[in-house]
Amino acid sequence: MRTATATLIAGCLVLAAGCGAERPAEQAASPGPDTPVSSTPVADVVTTTPPATPKPVKPTGDALNPRKVRFTEATPVSKGRQVRLTWWSGVEPCTVLHRVKVKETKKRVTVTLYEGTSPKAKNVSCIMIAIEKSTTVKLKSPLGKRKIVSGV
Repeated sequence: MRTATATLIAGCLVLAAGCGAERPAEQAASPGPDTPVSSTPVADVVTTTPPATPKPVKPTGDALNPRKVRFTEATPVSKGRQVRLTWWSGVEPCTVLHRVKVKETKKRVTVTLYEGTSPKAKNVSCIMIAIEKSTTVKLKSPLGKRKIVSGV
């Protein structure tokens, strides 16, 4: 019992003596916890610029677990005979455009986008990042004064 106590006391003394010791030179130069952190030099920063235009995509027709997706913009093109749809999506092959359903009436054009996962995405890690995509659909008759609405 006496030996265990003596060993414990000796260990405590070594630790206590080390607390007041001077830090090695490489540690002395490093900032303390209250020192403000400076910014990283610009040369070391990797930047990427998002594309100026949405990525054009076409329906694959083979996506797994398709679900409806809301578009953010619908723009008539080709003298109103087509509509370009823009929306935010995920990266391929994890998120692909499955199909586009268009229902036309006298007063409105209802467009529904369906997205899902490509069968090619098996054993693939999917990063969670938003990509702006677009697709263009043909109308049976020119848009005219009809309103474009989402089918979601």
